[in-house]
Amino acid sequence: MNVPDLTTYFNEVIKNDPNVSPAVAAIKTLLEYIRLKSFSTVVELRESVIDAIDVLTRTDSSAISVRSGCEMLLRFITLTALDAGFDSGMEKCKEILLKNGQVFLSKASKARNKIARMACAWIPSGSNILVHSKSRVVLEILREASVKNGTFHVYVCQSAPDNSGMSMMEELTNFGIKCTLILDSAVGAVMEKVDFVLLGAEAVVESGGIINKIGTSTIGLCAKMLNKPVYVAVESFKFVRFYPLNNRDIPDEYKYKYSTISTVKDLEKEHPLIDYTQPSFLTLLFTDIGIFTPSAVSDELVKLYL
Repeated sequence: MNVPDLTTYFNEVIKNDPNVSPAVAAIKTLLEYIRLKSFSTVVELRESVIDAIDVLTRTDSSAISVRSGCEMLLRFITLTALDAGFDSGMEKCKEILLKNGQVFLSKASKARNKIARMACAWIPSGSNILVHSKSRVVLEILREASVKNGTFHVYVCQSAPDNSGMSMMEELTNFGIKCTLILDSAVGAVMEKVDFVLLGAEAVVESGGIINKIGTSTIGLCAKMLNKPVYVAVESFKFVRFYPLNNRDIPDEYKYKYSTISTVKDLEKEHPLIDYTQPSFLTLLFTDIGIFTPSAVSDELVKLYL
């Protein structure tokens, strides 16, 4: 599998399953790459995978989400080399890696349902909830809560520039959930009405803050000022080793699509697609490995990567 094949396979995975996370699609692509390619040493395998990751981050999918999932796979490669033993051949090591990779994918595919079962208890009947953009995890939580807990009302931000909130509202309406589409600029006015904010995330960074769709930071700031809880629903494979202090620390490769970076000379004139929300704006994170405060995220990252 060469460089063009990597990108094609990755895009096909996303096209065939619109609900798949870019991180999971990247892991599937890398596992297929490892399966088809021959390696003589673990070092060669690791270096080849790192090169492949660089290729996958140069697509128009969420670069930081792709990188977070791929870093998990790199950890598996290191652990697999230890599990296989130094006397085992490369084929044995590769076999164990692919097996572990399938186990990881199986767990990742069940993560949303696990989070939904855990988080729906936090959504009582009669609640007014604010959501932003279209998050597959948030959608699953609200669907589960509507079945188990009764009725509630959801305010959905339009989420410019791609207006993904409109798609979110359509899906919520199909589930029979009452919802209202609001302008992004109306967040301050609507915040007074809501009981809490429920967000997804592209990535969770080491500080306990999140990187998510542009506008998330503004929502967090408004919620903080009005003492509204902000809950984040996110899979653990989106925990990433990255420590931004503010939005200026987010590299352009995360802020813009690769096609924009490669064709536009002055990015200051372009609309960034994501922003960083600091941990002080967040209340709890609902994940498939438990419910955490933002301050506990760094401890969980240590557990995941050691």
